[in-house]
Amino acid sequence: MWKGPISKAVSPQTLQQCPVTLILQPPPNPKPPRKNYKTPKARRTVMEAAGFDSDGREFKNAQEMWREQIGEADEGENHKKTQWYSEGVAYWEGVEASVDGVLGGFGQVNEADIKGSEVFLNTLLHERFDGGGRNQHLVALDCGSGIGRITKNLLIRYFNEVDLLEPVSHFLDAARESLSQEYFVSSDAHKATNFYCVSLQEFTPDAGRYNVIWIQWCIGHLTDDDFVSFFKRAKVGLKPGGFFVLKENIARNGFVLDKEDRSITRSDLYFKDLFRRCGLHLYKIKDQKGLPEELFAVKMYALTTEGPNKVLKTRSKAQANRPGIIK
Repeated sequence: MWKGPISKAVSPQTLQQCPVTLILQPPPNPKPPRKNYKTPKARRTVMEAAGFDSDGREFKNAQEMWREQIGEADEGENHKKTQWYSEGVAYWEGVEASVDGVLGGFGQVNEADIKGSEVFLNTLLHERFDGGGRNQHLVALDCGSGIGRITKNLLIRYFNEVDLLEPVSHFLDAARESLSQEYFVSSDAHKATNFYCVSLQEFTPDAGRYNVIWIQWCIGHLTDDDFVSFFKRAKVGLKPGGFFVLKENIARNGFVLDKEDRSITRSDLYFKDLFRRCGLHLYKIKDQKGLPEELFAVKMYALTTEGPNKVLKTRSKAQANRPGIIK
């Protein structure tokens, strides 16, 4: 499922009628803070734990917010948690299956997003695999693939196979149709292989299938516990030397709850705490450049299962008949 931006000039009333992602963080009052706003040092730790919803309501910490949104973990059959996920999917089922639709009317950010991702991916492939992986059969998983925007514009040019994972059926249908029409799918060298209409919290990958698992603008739909459970399951799906790329909007402090599409935007420190809970290591981090300043900051995280001092460069046992990257 995709996330779309809106301008910081949007009124609170309009905010309730638009996708609320890639957006400027809702402030604790109706007037947005200035760009150079600084949290006092004495309050910084507290503010890191606090957060707001899209109405501007403050929560003292994430635990308070999650208790209200999904209830307690030990409540047995948790109807509130089921409702959280069903309403999130329902929101995106009402969105047009187009680049502009999945990016909330801000389709113009597509080019900058893909360029930033490609630079990051290129660096990682050359650091992690001999020859950038050219002599290997590389496989990627595109999580929250939407209409296949990232697969089509980036992943399928670098990987022999890409699997797409998306819970919104009409997005996945559009991805299948789009990718089947692309000129570069005239052979089996680079192809979209599997289309899974499954949510992140319900998906378990085949063991050892993927060199890269790419997760962009969708992890905010998962609760913290399901975030951790997903990554722990997904680790099994990585090949030796494989890694995750998580690309997401970043809240300045704490978190921002979007009440409309049932998602949260987490801060950098919030993410890093969850990475530790997942048993993942932060291999590399990079800021996305070239997006409008009124939008949320976006970071790219490369995450590995091995420690920071161990860089595992994999070499194929046999030379695969893999062509160069399609330009």
